[in-house]
Amino acid sequence: MSGLLVPFQYAFMQRAFVAALAVGLLCSVMGTYVVLRKLSFIGDGIAHASFAGIVIAYIRGLDYYVGAAVVAVLTALGIGFVHRRGNISLDTTIGVLFTAAFALGVFLMSRLKNYAVDLQSFLFGNILSVSANDLLFIGGLSAVIAVTVIVLFRGLLYTTFDPVVAQASGMPVARIEYILLVMLALTIIVALQSVGIILVAALLVTPAAAAYQLTKRFTPMMTLAALLGILSTVGGLYLSYFLRSSSGATIVLLATVLFFLAVGLKYLRLVRPA
Repeated sequence: MSGLLVPFQYAFMQRAFVAALAVGLLCSVMGTYVVLRKLSFIGDGIAHASFAGIVIAYIRGLDYYVGAAVVAVLTALGIGFVHRRGNISLDTTIGVLFTAAFALGVFLMSRLKNYAVDLQSFLFGNILSVSANDLLFIGGLSAVIAVTVIVLFRGLLYTTFDPVVAQASGMPVARIEYILLVMLALTIIVALQSVGIILVAALLVTPAAAAYQLTKRFTPMMTLAALLGILSTVGGLYLSYFLRSSSGATIVLLATVLFFLAVGLKYLRLVRPA
């Protein structure tokens, strides 16, 4: 039994578990809106766009995650603006802007003679390197997003299920959507260190998609998604220690296993005799 508790004996693992808990909870709650609004592509888009912020921060000597956050938020606001003002479909807008931002990052990087940033940690995540300052950053952003969700819960709920009626009833639908996009961008930045640019979209979508297989009611879905998200991140990190595998990849694979288990439970419930 003592061998199973070994990961919790190390300070770096303790910090990683705290970060995994926060990221799993936050991504799953925000992922509920992503799945219900059919915005699954946006996680991948904003995550890749943040790469430009990382390169710009490197050039200017700034914190990489602050640079990534600024570009991610600007990209999210740009997606909302072009979609609404240009009457262009959301998936097309995301595709255009995120590739442009990602290309900007590659362009700037290609002009540097000596580029010493470890790209692998940004692409695939490195939750084991989370420091005390990183935890403060994650906790601060998570708190801001959580308070915003609570304050705007009613507006986010109505605009998710029936934006037309919400608009007719006088709700500031456009403003709420912009705020949601900014919160998604910040959520992605929080998750970057855990699973990286490539895998962050999976963590944002998969737990919520699994919860959606088991219930169609909003509050139970969000609660179940949060539980599955925490199980994925904390459980994946725990397994990665013993499997000696990539923590980010193990987290996403566990989330995927839970998703297919949810699909199986849904199927059994549908075919079960009355």
